[in-house]
Amino acid sequence: MYAEIFSNASFPDALLELDREFAREAKQRGCPKCGSVLDIANYSRKPRGGPFPLRDEHGRRLSLCCRREGCRLRVTPPSVRFLGRRVYLSVVVLLCGVLRQGPTPWRLEALRRVVGADRRTLERWRRWWVERVGSSRVFEIGRADFMPAPDAAQLPLSLVESFVGAAPERILHAVRWLAGQFGSRFPTAGGGHAELAR
Repeated sequence: MYAEIFSNASFPDALLELDREFAREAKQRGCPKCGSVLDIANYSRKPRGGPFPLRDEHGRRLSLCCRREGCRLRVTPPSVRFLGRRVYLSVVVLLCGVLRQGPTPWRLEALRRVVGADRRTLERWRRWWVERVGSSRVFEIGRADFMPAPDAAQLPLSLVESFVGAAPERILHAVRWLAGQFGSRFPTAGGGHAELAR
């Protein structure tokens, strides 16, 4: 059921719309430093992973910049498409973890073919979910949003299954929840917040 998302051509558009919503909210709040107006300052990204057909607009990271001279603070709202500075699409990292855990786990070779990531990358992602995300303070606090709470040792499947709805809705809810909790700062391989193993 989750594997079908890889062939859903409209799924990337749904992710982009959620990112636009985060950007609109950030723009309405204004500059967190001086309170001035925020202007659009999107920048290019080269998202990798998955068989999704991506248009040019999907390769743009939505971002804002303070209009006031002397401040010019960059504000990068949370994203459901990108995990901070990572090159792989967030939904690809999430789905690969879910598909490795499900009732009929996908073999590494099948995932490698579909998303274009090698075996070591897929294994690194599996460990990252449990060892970094599951043990992070942000996740420990945020998991209280659910009853029962997602099992950190069973991430990301336990998180996705905490939501109701069909598979695409669950995945959308999960990436939105993750973006809301972590913003642009996901746990790193070293335990801090900055960079996921590519």
